[in-house]
Amino acid sequence: MSPLSTQPLSPLDGRYQRQVAALGEHLSEAGLNRARVQVEVEWLIHLTEHELFGARPLTAEETRQLRAIVTDFGDDDVADLARREAITRHDVKAVEYFVRDKLAALGLTELAELTHFACTSEDINNLAYAITIRAAVRDVWMPRARSVIETLHGLAVDLRAVPMLAHTHGQPATPTTMGKELAVTVHRLELLLATVDEVEYRGKFSGATGTFSAHLAADPDHDWIAASRDFVTGLGLTWNPLTTQIESHDWQAQLYQRISHVGRVLHNLCTDVWTYISMGYFRQIPQPGATGSSTMPHKINPIRFENAEANLELASALLDSLAATLVTSRLQRDLTDSTTQRNIGVALGHSLLALDNIEKGLGEIAIDEEALARDLDANWEVLGEAIQTVVRAEITAGRSSIADPYAMLKELTRGHRVGPDALRAFVEGLDIGDDAKRRLLALTPAGYVGAASRLVGFIEGD
Repeated sequence: MSPLSTQPLSPLDGRYQRQVAALGEHLSEAGLNRARVQVEVEWLIHLTEHELFGARPLTAEETRQLRAIVTDFGDDDVADLARREAITRHDVKAVEYFVRDKLAALGLTELAELTHFACTSEDINNLAYAITIRAAVRDVWMPRARSVIETLHGLAVDLRAVPMLAHTHGQPATPTTMGKELAVTVHRLELLLATVDEVEYRGKFSGATGTFSAHLAADPDHDWIAASRDFVTGLGLTWNPLTTQIESHDWQAQLYQRISHVGRVLHNLCTDVWTYISMGYFRQIPQPGATGSSTMPHKINPIRFENAEANLELASALLDSLAATLVTSRLQRDLTDSTTQRNIGVALGHSLLALDNIEKGLGEIAIDEEALARDLDANWEVLGEAIQTVVRAEITAGRSSIADPYAMLKELTRGHRVGPDALRAFVEGLDIGDDAKRRLLALTPAGYVGAASRLVGFIEGD
């Protein structure tokens, strides 16, 4: 076998491993197995607390020792489970045997038959996935997303009053400020992150077809429905009472669609910042030792934003596929979700890598106010909107007899460059009131930004 055959197949596990390593704590196979062990242990503790089938309650020390199986879960345990699964050919059965042997080591063999009691594999898996996905999103992905928003927020505030020629359809348009344009993205992202936060992580714990049949066969007098609800909510999850063998995964679909939506807004940010760089509105700050081109020494490529674009596209493709696939299961159960869910870490990994690149990229650019000013000064015709609007107001107020101000300004400005002298001469000749004329004569493209700076205040709670 070639030495290359042992190398990571995915760049997330190779080239970019450092940037996404925090997700491995939760969404790796080892992280999933640790969560499975946690569910098995907590179910065993729950059963003993209720003294079912004559089991005695565990002492505080015994409970601590059982939970330490989870908190101390390490490399030896990962290897142990891999060996067991190679024999059982069943991941959850390997976990069950692992927990049974841990009980024996603790002198608790009398509890062995309560391990995995009345459970189907999916009872363990759906809760383990909910636990790991929740931790990955809340503890890893969300803080990084919020950090990007905070960086963007700071730029928006700093640049709130820096005037910039806008471009609609790629053509010069009514000026704005760079800060206001960045604030639009901040506002969008804050609203979308709130929807990600609102997703409920759901779980089921009701047996082979969601009917509690085995539970009631073992003890028809126990309230197993209440026990299931208490157990699931005790893990910090929302209980789903109506399921087949599997939890329906609708919450996962909802979560992935929302994270994908966040990614598409970030993708839009990347393409806009890339374009502003190409226009000279942002300068890239040279990084020591970095090379932009192997043959053109002058180049600083906007690689951070290009890398982020590509990873956001991969993330959305995977997240959308997960959302579409996971909501379907043939009759009471099939295993399409088993393979699919193993790619959740890959999807979030590409998203996390993109966030890392965006934040670094935003820290490596600086506004070029001179370039912005030159562009504004070269496009005085954008004041045509202001002039025709003021004239229309003057007509309504009875201070002008001009027949069609829009057509008049269209004739003057459409498809032409109009300099400041020509535009001011045009305003001087208008049949409008003196106050309106003074306002228009004082106007410049750089000053025609309306309430842009004030609007930035909305992302600060003003």
